[in-house]
Amino acid sequence: MKALIIVDVQNDFLAGGALEVPQGDEIIDLINKIQTNYAVVVATQDWHPADHKSFASMHPQHNLFDTIEWNGHPQMLWPNHCVQGTLGAEMSSRLNSNPIEAIFRKGMNKEIDSYSGFFDNHKLRNTGMHGYLQDKGVTEVHICGLAADYCVFFTAMDALDLGYKTMVLSKATKAIDKDAYRSKKEIYLQKGGLFI
Repeated sequence: MKALIIVDVQNDFLAGGALEVPQGDEIIDLINKIQTNYAVVVATQDWHPADHKSFASMHPQHNLFDTIEWNGHPQMLWPNHCVQGTLGAEMSSRLNSNPIEAIFRKGMNKEIDSYSGFFDNHKLRNTGMHGYLQDKGVTEVHICGLAADYCVFFTAMDALDLGYKTMVLSKATKAIDKDAYRSKKEIYLQKGGLFI
């Protein structure tokens, strides 16, 4: 069985948001259109506490988008975004959420960032999405949403590790940094991922 995973179509990643993905709004109509093609539709949602350590505001000696060493791992410092209970954290009102069976929240532990819809970045905790998909008999996942070079990419890489046939829907995702995404696409393809 195939599932559609809609990644982080939230206000803060759309036009005017705190961490706007260029042309991110353009994918919403397509995502709405394709949802009916899937027996299982799930979504992920960034859901950060206000004092999340990935926020540049928590590291006054550093600048936005600096990469620091944090808990033994490199960490990009982001603008405050998708803070729990804020308008920026809400799913876009333009996204048809009726077919979405379950929403898996991530990034809730202020000490660990979480790009993938399956695990935090250190693989210490899972979101429960893998168990949910297994219970539904899902063997193939198609992934769309924001942003292609971060949360979509890491969700897709974890899906491959977990044994799913994995496809990223090229026209239904946008990247923050197109140049960086090119090299990540190669890594994904070499691991056995596909684009459609």
